[in-house]
Amino acid sequence: MGEFELLERDGLARLGRFATPHGTIQTPALLPVVHPDPARQPIPPREIRRRFGLGAVITSAYITFRTPTLRPIAEEKGIHGLLDFDGPVMTDSGAFQQHAYGHVEVGPEEIDAFQRRIGTDIATVLDVFVEPDASEEEARRGVEATIERARAARPLHRGLLAVPVQGGRYPDLRRRSAAEASPLGDVLAVGGVVPLMERYRFAELARAILAARPALAPERAVHLFGTGHPMTFAFAALFGVDLFDSSAYLKFARRGDLMFPHGTVAIGDLRERTCRCALCEAMPLTEVAHLPPVERERRIAEHNLLMSAAEVSEVRQAIRDGSLWELVERRAANHPALLAGLRATIRGTRVFLPTEPESRRSFRVVSATSGLRPSVIRFLAHKDGWQEGRGPFRAHPRIPLVPAALRTTPTRTRDGAEIWWQVLTSFGPVPLELTELYPVGCAVGFEEFEGEETPPTRPDLGDLEVEPDRDWSDAWTVRHRDALLEWLYGREAAGELAARGLSGERSRRTGRLRALTLDARKAFTIGNDGVPRPTWHGAQVLHRILRYPARRIIVQPEAEEFVAEGRSLFSRFVAGGDSSLVPGASALLVDADDDLLAVGRLLLAPPEMGRMPRGVAVRVTAHARAPEGPEDAEAPAGPEEGTGLPPNLQP
Repeated sequence: MGEFELLERDGLARLGRFATPHGTIQTPALLPVVHPDPARQPIPPREIRRRFGLGAVITSAYITFRTPTLRPIAEEKGIHGLLDFDGPVMTDSGAFQQHAYGHVEVGPEEIDAFQRRIGTDIATVLDVFVEPDASEEEARRGVEATIERARAARPLHRGLLAVPVQGGRYPDLRRRSAAEASPLGDVLAVGGVVPLMERYRFAELARAILAARPALAPERAVHLFGTGHPMTFAFAALFGVDLFDSSAYLKFARRGDLMFPHGTVAIGDLRERTCRCALCEAMPLTEVAHLPPVERERRIAEHNLLMSAAEVSEVRQAIRDGSLWELVERRAANHPALLAGLRATIRGTRVFLPTEPESRRSFRVVSATSGLRPSVIRFLAHKDGWQEGRGPFRAHPRIPLVPAALRTTPTRTRDGAEIWWQVLTSFGPVPLELTELYPVGCAVGFEEFEGEETPPTRPDLGDLEVEPDRDWSDAWTVRHRDALLEWLYGREAAGELAARGLSGERSRRTGRLRALTLDARKAFTIGNDGVPRPTWHGAQVLHRILRYPARRIIVQPEAEEFVAEGRSLFSRFVAGGDSSLVPGASALLVDADDDLLAVGRLLLAPPEMGRMPRGVAVRVTAHARAPEGPEDAEAPAGPEEGTGLPPNLQP
């Protein structure tokens, strides 16, 4: 079975490596559809790799099989020889032709054997294409037939096998298909969706993927058939799609249409030099429009392919930056159909929550849907729980919110009653103690750029016990400390931590809480996301307070020594842990006896750990054997990265 390795992520979206016999595919990756007949492929596959940086392609095994002039060449030289391409090649088995013509003139065993003979890197099971408007009974038969064919094909394939996930518009069938395909396929290919994309039915596409996504094995690469237009790439990646194919670059060129991430433009309508890419600098599109048909088609196809390649890079960078939701919202603003797809996606927020990162570097409000991202929904739900038993809340007069408000805000009335404040944010009213947490503390919304800035005002004294010149920062630091610790660890654990005398340190420049110290040593450091991260000193304290298995990841015996030395914990050496943790959260790394080995930040969600055959599960940030120095420094690489893992445990 093929191995998928996750390197970085932004929620479900993944940067990864997928190994094939002809090289590793860096994901997310676009596989351009190439015609197996060189005479009908205006851009040779070798040029697609060399000029456009797209290292893998997909072609039709069915067309190759059915074309008398192509079949013997493929059987003699292999599919790579036929295409004159030395990178990874995926082959489709004829399901698209079944959709287009209603049938295919080949059996599943025959096309499966042919794909093995021609040496394809990723062969595809001949599935039964379920049309989007098929009846439930038709969809059920399609799912059952596809899985039956996959079960027959799996034992015969030493190489990589793609198993389509069908089910039409029926969520239960999509989930069933995904669950039964997961142990059979190296690639899980969401199929039967090309008509949805051709007709811009993106809301239905979103619902189909949302139904299948939770049942798709995390250790498998996920493919979306027929993704096509670059304006849909970010949308697909948001669901954790690793591979997507496109023949649109050529289909659109044949009718004179230019593809951009923001939409499609007919070349005949252009009067200005609207594109300044390298190709269009060499020959402006206004001149390309007047070329002979064959040359015009080739140049438009090259432009479309370049735009597609550039958008893939944009998506990959957004995953690295943690800004993929922002990119999807910007793309959705370009077309009402995509906006409908985004709105359907938001209604499926629960699918994203298990892998939604604890925080990101920033949060920019870019559309009306920004406040409905999974991170906001989770924060607001957590906030409601935190507020129980507190209040009533008063509206804090300092708007816009600034951390300096914590320095002069009273905490009690004249009769000693506690005062609870809240401020109006981009996400509604939020308790003052929680306003430095992600996403609130990192949010940049349009409100702060509207009109003139309102000068800070003092609270109305009223029944407050306050002296006008008194500095309230110490009282508010205690309140702030307790709030953050309770947010992370619960009220009981927060009380025990506070009783040990943790003190807060604020930035002199910004007033933000930057650390919690204990016995003159940093126990927690706090970054721009407002989340306290334990140092080794803090981890020891937490370990004594938190009941097993809270906030823990359990390390298998083979990796204990490496983790204790500060090496990353790899997925295959995870024995279990706290299932409530999410990527980006800090966790205590312990052995089976609950002895503390290290503290680190999760890359994988706990349900993914142990299932991914390769890659890091937790990046260690502090450990017992660290030299004297910064306690929150990043630890070195893990055992699979050349640090001396015993030979019997090498991958």
